[in-house]
Amino acid sequence: MAAGEVDVAVPDDIRLERPKLREHGDWSTNVALQLAKAARRPPREVAGVIAARLSRVPGIARVDIAGPGFLNVVLDAAAAGELARTIVQAGVEYGRSDSGAGQKINLEFVSANPTGPIHLGGTRWAAVGDSLARILQATGAQVTREYYFNDHGAQIDRFARSLLARAHGRDIPEDGYGGRYIDDIAAQVLRGAAAAGEPDPLALPDDQAVEVFRSRGVDLMFTEIKQTLRDFGVEFDVYFHENSLHESGAVQRAIDRLRSLDRIYEADGATWLRTSDHGDDKDRVVLKSDGMPAYIAGDLAYYLDKRERGFDRVIIMLGADHHGYIGRMMAMCGAFGDTPGTNLEILIGQMVNLLRDGRPLRMSKRAGTVVTLEDLVEAVGVDAARYALARSSVDSCIDIDLDLLVKRSNDNPVYYVQYAHARCAGVTRNAREAGVDLAGAFDPALLTDETEAVLLAALGEFGRLVAQAAELREPHRVARYLEELAGYYHKWYDACRVTPRADDAVEPVHHTRLWVNEATRTVLANGLTLLGVTAPDRM
Repeated sequence: MAAGEVDVAVPDDIRLERPKLREHGDWSTNVALQLAKAARRPPREVAGVIAARLSRVPGIARVDIAGPGFLNVVLDAAAAGELARTIVQAGVEYGRSDSGAGQKINLEFVSANPTGPIHLGGTRWAAVGDSLARILQATGAQVTREYYFNDHGAQIDRFARSLLARAHGRDIPEDGYGGRYIDDIAAQVLRGAAAAGEPDPLALPDDQAVEVFRSRGVDLMFTEIKQTLRDFGVEFDVYFHENSLHESGAVQRAIDRLRSLDRIYEADGATWLRTSDHGDDKDRVVLKSDGMPAYIAGDLAYYLDKRERGFDRVIIMLGADHHGYIGRMMAMCGAFGDTPGTNLEILIGQMVNLLRDGRPLRMSKRAGTVVTLEDLVEAVGVDAARYALARSSVDSCIDIDLDLLVKRSNDNPVYYVQYAHARCAGVTRNAREAGVDLAGAFDPALLTDETEAVLLAALGEFGRLVAQAAELREPHRVARYLEELAGYYHKWYDACRVTPRADDAVEPVHHTRLWVNEATRTVLANGLTLLGVTAPDRM
């Protein structure tokens, strides 16, 4: 074998990434370490062979060898600058990929019970869930946003009794729901009955009156929930009613399927699922000794229904109080013959605390006990609310400072990113007035300032970042990326002029830098869209 050759098969998976430190080049790879064993040569020697080859590739300025054999590749200015034109020409498609193509995903989130307004935990899932859906779709996945409408069970009975009590002017039952919204809905039920020419519900026996308040009250509450979500920029493709599982026989079909798989047995007069065979801490009762379905029966039917609708991946977002729920759900997935973590994923979100004047804000005038989605939006607006809730990992509890989110300063993360986009738009307007446009000469070799190299490198990371956020189910990565990008842009703006100074002539560098400005605006807009946040042209 000649000294300048490496006679080995090239691996299918070559890792190429942006170095964390700018001085380490534009790209870094460990491919020499991957090939060294097969080549039977030291990694640095293999790296030397590859570096020599790469150095002859047009657009590569140099290749450095670091450590045991890492390769750091530095592009020349022209090659790096071409990215600006690529981004602008791609427009809204830049950052999208087919890395998730072929996946049919059912994403269930929020799913708050129709017994009251959406509280802060549900609001976090609305922001994160909708952002995740957008990100998954950007990778080519087919995503259905689904809301599980829990209209079956004891909580609906308590809700109906609470409405009836307030309609009569009585105190809420001890296990009922309180808050001004209960009074509002009770009054709407009475007005609705009168407008329809129906008997006064308060003149009916309590058992009949409860049914009136149940049917009308749940419908009114859920209509309000759906409108609140729409106002928050969240639209669901499917609203699935839990009650339909019991009325359609879906529960029995799920039990029959599991019985055919020998996952079901009878003991102590009840019907049991062998969840302990699939990692659960104990078997679970599916049908009680009185023949009534246990809570997990609905889960079995609902999961099977999703799979029968053709979804190969089911993602469910739950609050921190459901952490103990994961084991039995994954065991249920395994019992159906599916793969936990692949066919079924469960994401757990931690708590959100609102602060005002440095103190926790806990009371809602309308809900009575919790802060609601409407409260947060009223305080800071949709954009700030969505961004603040989506920019942190769902694994962590977060404190949201309401005083900060209404500030028009760089301390406010959403303002910082949106202002960067508005500044891009302003630069374009000013450039047009100065005679600088994208039709002028484009010479990427002129982009030699260090801030340009850093900004272009960051812009090139967007697609990889979106794919990573989708794979890890972490929308906050997009928000944090946008904040970094905004910082790089502001530094570039301070160092490099797009428009000439007064009385100076328009040069090719001005036209070329406008492409960089527009590329940045494109990526900022695309990223904010993935988070469901607007990209304003003026602020």
